[in-house]
Amino acid sequence: MYLGLDLGTSGLKGVLIDADQRVLAEAHAPLKVSRPHEGWSEQSPAAWIGAAEAVLGVLARHGLGQVRGIGLSGQMHGAVLLDAACDVLRPCILWNDTRAHAEAAAMDADPRFRAISGNIVFPGFTAPKLAWVARHEPEIFARTDHVLLPKDYLRLWMTGAHVCDMSDAAGTSWFDTGARDWSEALLAAGGMTRAQMPALVEGSAVSGLLRRELADRFGLPAGVPVAGGGGDNAASAVGAGVVAPGQGFVSLGTSGVLFAADEGCRPSPETAVHSFCHALPGRWHQMGVILAATDALNWLAGLLGRPPADLTVALGGALRPPGRGLFLPYLGGERTPLNDAAIRGAFLGLEHETGAEAATRAVLEGVAFALADCRDALAATGTRLDHLIALGGGARSDYWLKVLATTLDLPLLVPQAGDFGAAFGAARLGLMAATGSGAEIATPPPIAREIAPDPALRAAFAEGHVRYRAARDAMKGLS
Repeated sequence: MYLGLDLGTSGLKGVLIDADQRVLAEAHAPLKVSRPHEGWSEQSPAAWIGAAEAVLGVLARHGLGQVRGIGLSGQMHGAVLLDAACDVLRPCILWNDTRAHAEAAAMDADPRFRAISGNIVFPGFTAPKLAWVARHEPEIFARTDHVLLPKDYLRLWMTGAHVCDMSDAAGTSWFDTGARDWSEALLAAGGMTRAQMPALVEGSAVSGLLRRELADRFGLPAGVPVAGGGGDNAASAVGAGVVAPGQGFVSLGTSGVLFAADEGCRPSPETAVHSFCHALPGRWHQMGVILAATDALNWLAGLLGRPPADLTVALGGALRPPGRGLFLPYLGGERTPLNDAAIRGAFLGLEHETGAEAATRAVLEGVAFALADCRDALAATGTRLDHLIALGGGARSDYWLKVLATTLDLPLLVPQAGDFGAAFGAARLGLMAATGSGAEIATPPPIAREIAPDPALRAAFAEGHVRYRAARDAMKGLS
């Protein structure tokens, strides 16, 4: 058996698979985000440990004595600051925190960051967060002995090792993405040293061995190898079998992602496309990222006092052309293609007849139009996508998938029931580390159905995207 743990923003998920990669058991523990100030987003690393204990406790009921490998996945870009005793110095600053926008802009103005990292220095990346801490919390910065990414704090708890994989490290702005190593120049420019960084391994390699204390507590074999793992999207790609050029997925999670695998490093920072290492050796990937996908739907559901699923089910099955109302999903800034921490969302074109149904359609369409911006940014880099695997909680809505397929003008492949996301990908990486297997085991999931673009509405959604871009550009001028 092989265990995958995925540390998400809203919860920690565990998946147990057998040697044939069949899912044997799943468990989930919720997490909350703290927003003490506008633009801030934080979590306590102690809550992650509590969630991991809860998940392992549930999975232990199925018996973990035959586990031979463990893989880790997690939300990217977070800054976990540790002192010399490995004690946490402050709450983790998360990926969707935008407080470091000034520090990010200052770093991005240094041409070395884009040239070496291959990416814009986004406010949500790790390096500007440390610059913010140095400026606003100098006593904490002075005590910072190690910086870890969220999943790697779980690794420290599990193995005692300070280690990170290449895919997660590539999202820090301290990393030479082409060379797959920390950049001494970028670390120095950010006031950091290599000694403060974790050691690096590939996602499918062994990063450490499970501590006996945890093994005894949860009925796991002592010394089980823990794989390097991957950032959540790279791990999701391993779970979905998106590991070769031409393969891609779209994820409707808290954030929205358009992901394309590649065999080479092809940075294009001017497009605001993310160019990162994949979780497998010798592979890279590109992503267009929006900060609010299901997060936008959940926001509307909270406003209306109704469950998100009820809002989408009420739309029925037949796709309709975009309504008069427009929604810009910039609830906490935006990445691709805007790179704007200050821009905020908006409803436009509201009228007396606008009700819950029309507002829901506008939100789903707005997220789809934002992902179409990502498609256009990826196309500008020369990336070609023939189809996309649909992942994430939002992919449970057939109506949303129809909107997305028609807006992107790409067929969406919907996997059969089951988890083929980050936790499953992490378990696959655990299997690779334990057995020495490679990318050949990262096969695509069985596909239940294909959702094709609606030819009768293709032009209407293309026109809706044009209206969306005009509204986006007007809103950007006000930010």
